[in-house]
Amino acid sequence: MMEFVVFSMQLADMYGQNRPLNSQNVADALQKYNLKKTAVQKALDALADSGQISFKEYGKQKIYLARQDQFKIPNGQELDQMKEENSKLQEELQVQKKAINEVETEIRALQSNLTLEEILAKEAKLHIEVHEMEEKLKKLHGGVVLVKPEDKKVIEETYSEKINQWRKRKRMFKDLWDAITENSPKDLKEFKEELGIEYDEDVGVGLQSYCELLNLSKKRRMA
Repeated sequence: MMEFVVFSMQLADMYGQNRPLNSQNVADALQKYNLKKTAVQKALDALADSGQISFKEYGKQKIYLARQDQFKIPNGQELDQMKEENSKLQEELQVQKKAINEVETEIRALQSNLTLEEILAKEAKLHIEVHEMEEKLKKLHGGVVLVKPEDKKVIEETYSEKINQWRKRKRMFKDLWDAITENSPKDLKEFKEELGIEYDEDVGVGLQSYCELLNLSKKRRMA
């Protein structure tokens, strides 16, 4: 019984792949059936002796092949028909791929939409924000002072002091940096990066823009 199973497997494998195989190739393919190489070799020899497969010897090794005369070779008309069928299948495949892409696009669009609960929650939040803005606008229209003059003065003085400290420290750094790098042979940009130093401009801020805000506030107070 086992030999019959092995015969069937060997023959199916040989004709299914239609490529040269040695006994080790077949034994590896049938490893899950716990068949030893000797049993596989015996089965292959039996298939060859019965004429179901052919073999060639290369030294001590036998190479087994499916009998090519058992394969039906298509004629020119059959080849043309096969090409035409293949072309139709390729077209159908492209249509299916396009349909799948459309479905996937629709699914992504649906997934990106808000659920009803999310819409209601967002609507409620917007209503609260609108209400707060309307209340603030009413106070401004009614002449209500949102910031007391004395508080505003303290804020401006603190802001002005911070600007002066910034300007002073910027000047101190420049003097120190110029003294250090005056006779340095190093590239100043590379040296700055090596030390991990960043200018205001490197992080997108500028002293002048903050000074202009302070001057604008003073102009409004004088107007």
